[in-house]
Amino acid sequence: MAPIGDVMNAALPANFKLASETKILLHPSYVRELDYVSEKEEELISILENRDECDLKELSSLLGMKSIHGMIKRLIERNIVTTHESIQDRYTPKTVTCIMLSDELLDEIKLSEAISILEQDARSAKQVELLIHLLKLKTDEGGLNMPVSKQKVLEIGSASVLSSLEKKGFIYQERFQIDRIHLNSGQNKEIPSLTEPQQVALEEIRTYFEHPGKICLLHGVTGSGKTEIYVQLIQEYLDQGKQVLFLLPEIALTTQLITRLSAYFGEQVGVYHSRFNQNERVEIWNKVFENNLDQYRIILGARSSVFLPFQNLGLIIVDEEHESSFKQYDPSPRYNGRDAAIVLGKMHNCQVLLGSATPAMESYYHATEGRYGFVKLYERYQGLSMPEVLIADLKRERRLKSMNGHISSFLLEEMKEALGRSEQIILFQNRRGYTPQWACEVCSWTPKCTNCDVSLTYHKHGNHLKCHYCSFVTNPMGACPACGSNRLKMIGFGTEKIEDELALLFPDKTIKRLDLDTTRSKNAYQLLLNEFEERKIDIFVGTQMITKGLDFDNVGLVGVLDADMLLNRPDFRAYERSYQLISQVAGRAGRKAKRGKVIIQTGDPDHWVLQHVMQHDYPSFYKHEKIERENYFYPPYYKVINITIKHSQEPQLEVSASELAQSKRQFFKERVLGPEFPIIKRIQNLYLKEIKLKIERGAPEKKVKEKLQAIIHEFYEKPVNKSVKIVIDVDPM
Repeated sequence: MAPIGDVMNAALPANFKLASETKILLHPSYVRELDYVSEKEEELISILENRDECDLKELSSLLGMKSIHGMIKRLIERNIVTTHESIQDRYTPKTVTCIMLSDELLDEIKLSEAISILEQDARSAKQVELLIHLLKLKTDEGGLNMPVSKQKVLEIGSASVLSSLEKKGFIYQERFQIDRIHLNSGQNKEIPSLTEPQQVALEEIRTYFEHPGKICLLHGVTGSGKTEIYVQLIQEYLDQGKQVLFLLPEIALTTQLITRLSAYFGEQVGVYHSRFNQNERVEIWNKVFENNLDQYRIILGARSSVFLPFQNLGLIIVDEEHESSFKQYDPSPRYNGRDAAIVLGKMHNCQVLLGSATPAMESYYHATEGRYGFVKLYERYQGLSMPEVLIADLKRERRLKSMNGHISSFLLEEMKEALGRSEQIILFQNRRGYTPQWACEVCSWTPKCTNCDVSLTYHKHGNHLKCHYCSFVTNPMGACPACGSNRLKMIGFGTEKIEDELALLFPDKTIKRLDLDTTRSKNAYQLLLNEFEERKIDIFVGTQMITKGLDFDNVGLVGVLDADMLLNRPDFRAYERSYQLISQVAGRAGRKAKRGKVIIQTGDPDHWVLQHVMQHDYPSFYKHEKIERENYFYPPYYKVINITIKHSQEPQLEVSASELAQSKRQFFKERVLGPEFPIIKRIQNLYLKEIKLKIERGAPEKKVKEKLQAIIHEFYEKPVNKSVKIVIDVDPM
């Protein structure tokens, strides 16, 4: 449903797109004496006579006018001036100055003679020293004709000494283009041998992959060693001269996996994700396109990696395939990286392996129905037991008044025991900030965003109230602006507040957060993960970033602080997402020879989803949930298309949304639901209404798409609807 221009913007690095600038110049047939022009027009003509051509911004500045478009248009119509587009390449290669030996000195005899001449002059001692240093560097690089960076040469000499050698004709300087991306190439460790269950799983995958263009789901519990199987498969496809795409949902996973894969495959590993700047992305794009047999054979990347120009793609691995992070929301195209990878696999006729401990309902459905290959790996690596999952009953704790802030007494005791054993702890709270809501105890007033229909979240770090939808920021108030009372209380809790509470409970322990606020810089993820891996952090508090496939040896305890917030979301995927998030974070507990422990805090200890989590029983969870999905026409049995209508005026939105829904009902009948206001009815000063369309699996997708586009085209033909914005999201997450 996305326009082709949006797809191009997503697929190509921005610096591949040529920049165009309009230049103004005199028309070749213009004769000054034959045309009457105004004073300003005369001034413009004089400028062009002296400069040949000028861009609009520069002309506007020289003439002292805010806008010159009208005047330019008139002069073009009279054939006094004309325009042309100046095209510029936005990609700038990175270059470095290198020191080269003169052609004569590449001959070893003449080189020896030159050194002898220098040694005869006592004043040239430093030049001899620098020249010998240069020769050593060149030898290390592979030969006398190899470039060596000027920076390296100057490590033992001065610029003046280098200049003297250049004046004597012994050396010259030349600029060379270099790569911006430098990954640790590793040591090419031997590929690890597999355990018996892993080997059985690998053989089953190979059987499914005997014919090209196949899709297979690997359902392996957390800690079962799926990565070791991936490594074996990657090596097999590299041996065939193929390229491999390894998709991951989060950059955090990318950084940890780079180290592991680089140890096996060295410089054949390349990385592609949004934290690279546009010039770096261009260089990676070119490396993949070149199809070099020594570099960038394996691409580790986030969802946008599916757009790279693979020439000989043999295998696509989608790890943590269930993750909502694979879904692109804004801007368009709103694609799912996993689904795009499957389409890419069909285009290249290559194999696609989906891996997860908690598969997406759709993927598990396709696997159990025989559309995908299905491989099960239900035993943890080296026979380690699954973590013990226990429930902390918050209703009981609150009744007994045994809570410590937002930490139950049960969880607190387990934390003390784990820390006493020098084990690390992970606490999961899927809300950042300090507290999600302030409220006046007298009149119930709460601070709201000026642009969105949502409460502001308090961030203690920075001492401000912030909207997580439009980034509006304001200072906290000392008294209620509605009634004047100073009795303002905080409701709810985020990762910042938990960090504060833990600092009081464990003042001698190191506590850090992993959330969007602490990982904004390019290397922040890796620095925090390194600290935790090196055991410099005792307690790690995080949002869902902390749940995703990270592997740490010393985690003895995991705490889920608010399971009810996940379970009670008004979304048909709430139970699925809850099971996945809680199971994934639980899987961080207990690696190597230790059995970990997981404490889930909830006010509903008998909830059926939590019971399945405790048993690590995804198949039973799936059987229960799929009945609800089938009864209420949701995926995997139906495809959901979410249509959001936006307008700055609520009355106009009401009329337009109702009209659009009625048009859809004429063709799609009872498959259309709405329009209804979403939970947050206004974002960034635009009111929202949603229409849901449920299409049964197997319906002709092309026909559905064409009809939707026709209805929207007809909708926009009415002038009153021109200002309405429509956003279509297929398979929302």
